[in-house]
Amino acid sequence: MKHISLIILTFAAMFTFGSCDDFLDAPSKSSMDESVIYSTEAFAQQSLGGIMVSFAETNSYRGRYLPYYGINTDCEIINSYTDVGGTKCRVANYNTRTSSADVMETAPTCWAKFYEGIERANMAIRGLRTYGDVKNRPEMAQILGEALTLRAILYNDLLKAWGNVPARFEPINSETLYVPKTERDEILTQLLADLDEAAGYCAWPGDTKATESRERINKAFVKGLRANIALVAAGYSVHLDGQYRLSNTFNQQELYGIAKQECLDVINSQKVRLLDFEDVFKKYYCGEDFTAANNEILWEIPFSDGRGRVIYNLGVKHTNTDKYTSQAQGGSNGPNPTIFYDYEKEDVRRDVTCVPYEWTDGKQVPTNLNKWYFGKFRYEWLHREVSNSDNDGLNWLYMRYSNVLLMAAEAINELDGASAAAPYFRQVRERAYPNNPEKVEAYMANITGKEKMFNAIVDERALEFCGEMYRKADLIRWNLLTEKMEENKIKLQQLSARAGKYAYLPQKIYYKTAADGETVIIYGLNFGDTDGIGESLRYPSNKGWKMFSDDDANNEAKKIWNCLFMRDPKLQPYWPIFDVDVANSNGSLNNDNYNAPTN
Repeated sequence: MKHISLIILTFAAMFTFGSCDDFLDAPSKSSMDESVIYSTEAFAQQSLGGIMVSFAETNSYRGRYLPYYGINTDCEIINSYTDVGGTKCRVANYNTRTSSADVMETAPTCWAKFYEGIERANMAIRGLRTYGDVKNRPEMAQILGEALTLRAILYNDLLKAWGNVPARFEPINSETLYVPKTERDEILTQLLADLDEAAGYCAWPGDTKATESRERINKAFVKGLRANIALVAAGYSVHLDGQYRLSNTFNQQELYGIAKQECLDVINSQKVRLLDFEDVFKKYYCGEDFTAANNEILWEIPFSDGRGRVIYNLGVKHTNTDKYTSQAQGGSNGPNPTIFYDYEKEDVRRDVTCVPYEWTDGKQVPTNLNKWYFGKFRYEWLHREVSNSDNDGLNWLYMRYSNVLLMAAEAINELDGASAAAPYFRQVRERAYPNNPEKVEAYMANITGKEKMFNAIVDERALEFCGEMYRKADLIRWNLLTEKMEENKIKLQQLSARAGKYAYLPQKIYYKTAADGETVIIYGLNFGDTDGIGESLRYPSNKGWKMFSDDDANNEAKKIWNCLFMRDPKLQPYWPIFDVDVANSNGSLNNDNYNAPTN
């Protein structure tokens, strides 16, 4: 991590576990006793580093979860979408096989790394509770709160990707080495309790040395995560019985109450705030300014400069090396083409989020209508040249304050109605239109009633978080996954054919390079632009702005709307437990109730 020292070797023996029953039941053979490690602040702090290593390794978040979870939606899409039978596309297009040898089954698997992190967290939690004297030592309480939260993050993401997973909340012993899947409600109940406890231990952003950096867990993030998990628990999911439904365990109103209170706690603390939208990503996130803890970014998964593949996989593509990067990478995934046209041109989020060009020979060159890049992740916004051939070192932005505001609006709308929710929703909308307050007023005036507010929140979360990979989980919990994907299929067809609201968009874009020698200026992207005006500009270059080439005009298999999802997304909203992990479970895991594809 950039600002957190990770000293792991001392703890290697402590954090390594195998399948030998005698070893699992034996006292720890680590080089230092747990009573020393978890009663000493420096050593206990390093145990958090051991947990975070499980986040950063190749087949964990770095190279598997972040590139593949959350694709495809009505906001995001894998840019190699035409390879519908390839394993990379299959993990995105709702046609995922239980075998995924070159992606999710590369050992040690993402599944295994997540559970490794959970085991390390379990050991730290046990040790800190036993030896940390957390009631009298706030610095040790902070570390315990972070360990509880890191474990909750791992479980939250396991549940998002796999639906129902084994519960492990104590270090492994011979009797618990192999356990079956647990009903997700049991895990969510434990996470809500853990995060409630953790919030009592962790300081607000900037209040202590530990929470001066966004790479450390703080109270605002803990409460935001708890609100998110409460909303997930209140929503739809596939349960252990295979049914896609609301929970039979939880009281939805109580869960909305939890989400409301947690969000209001964060809002009323005045410890975090909205910033200029571009500044969030350019100055603070990609600019790697970690000194201002009290801003919009609540927490990031920390990667060192030699780890992490955020821009490498998700960012604006550089087709060859240049002054910004020694990697010719970027753009494995990108915005779904229709999302650009869902923004109004006055919405400042649009051009930060959706980039219609890539870099070639040190300058920006337009792509095609079917290939966009996430502008939130850019080599050119870093204050360093990326010299590593495989990693860019950019952290993963896990949660922002705008998420807290929109979760507050969602929960309050359910409990108290649209007028009570409006002030929280309005803040996000106003930030998106800093120069057009009249558009905000007109928009807000039309949100009358609970249903309209809910629909506005559904739309706003798409615009606010495109590329941050919230959308799939949101659509699942709202029971809107299939509906929104079917709507998007029609929108993609209309955009390609210039029908419906896209009828008068130009057939071409017209472009030139600005005086700085690298920035592209494009005409033809906006509603109201015309080919006639484009031709009159006499820009030196133009190209057809098409969804597919002329050669593919009659090839249905290569049309984006036929590749976005290969069957009803509701049949397979989660990944299976992949074969290698089932094989390593000694018969305790299976894919019963999973709708595996037959082809």
